[in-house]
Amino acid sequence: MVIQRAVQQIMLGTVTKDEEHTRFLLSQLKQFGYTGLELNRFMIHPTPLMVRLLTKMAKMPTGNSGKLNWPKLVQEANLDVVSLHTDLASLEQHFEEVLLDVEALKTSRVVITGMYRFNYQDEVAVRNLAKRLNVVGKQLQEKGINLFYHNHNIELLHVNEDKSAYDTLIENTDPSYVNFECDTYWIAEAGMNPLSMMEKLGNRMKLWHIADRGTRVSKTPMTPILNSDSVELGQGNMDLDALSAYAKKVGIEAVVLESHRNWIHKDPIESIKLSSTYLLKEFGGER
Repeated sequence: MVIQRAVQQIMLGTVTKDEEHTRFLLSQLKQFGYTGLELNRFMIHPTPLMVRLLTKMAKMPTGNSGKLNWPKLVQEANLDVVSLHTDLASLEQHFEEVLLDVEALKTSRVVITGMYRFNYQDEVAVRNLAKRLNVVGKQLQEKGINLFYHNHNIELLHVNEDKSAYDTLIENTDPSYVNFECDTYWIAEAGMNPLSMMEKLGNRMKLWHIADRGTRVSKTPMTPILNSDSVELGQGNMDLDALSAYAKKVGIEAVVLESHRNWIHKDPIESIKLSSTYLLKEFGGER
């Protein structure tokens, strides 16, 4: 089984200028050993100015990506679209439109990226979210498309003394219709053990968002306290070897590199290139 090695489109937002330049960037990803891209629906269509401003403030700029022909670009670069990120409301309210995007990109995976303005400490609300995921997951499954839920750190909030929102989603979603894209960076950022969470997901973890976490020191620090952030794979403090071994054990389908900032020399392409060394070492070839 070949495990796809992909880059999350958000990493290209600051450098996407026009179609010609983007074509060059994608050819570089191919040269670095990546086999795919994970695209975001809000970045493959023209976005309103307010959305562009908000994503820029959140350090996730869209750049000019919404003006580009992504189905054509990925095909020319000989890259696969491993999945398409979208939001639950779009699936519920504009199902056919999302399907058109999925078909154009020739992917079979849709990922829900979490809920906005949602109370993850409300157990009733989280259980209802699981029901909604089951409904759209079944609708997608009938079209030959698989649904996944992507975590950040907010899902680690507790809904009661014993369980987190993430626990509740895992327990109340149907594996036939809903599985998971596990982001171990955000689990570590929330103070939890990423490997334990991966073990809880087991083979329901089909996709893995990978990033390392550490501190890049460029000068003598003023205080004995350092702020951690994402760093290139193998440059931080996460036990990526153990996580990679487990990911391969449960048969993940794709590993997706994603970091939003703190790139070496402030260059996402250089950061992507450096991280490719680790990905090729762990996930190159067939398993």
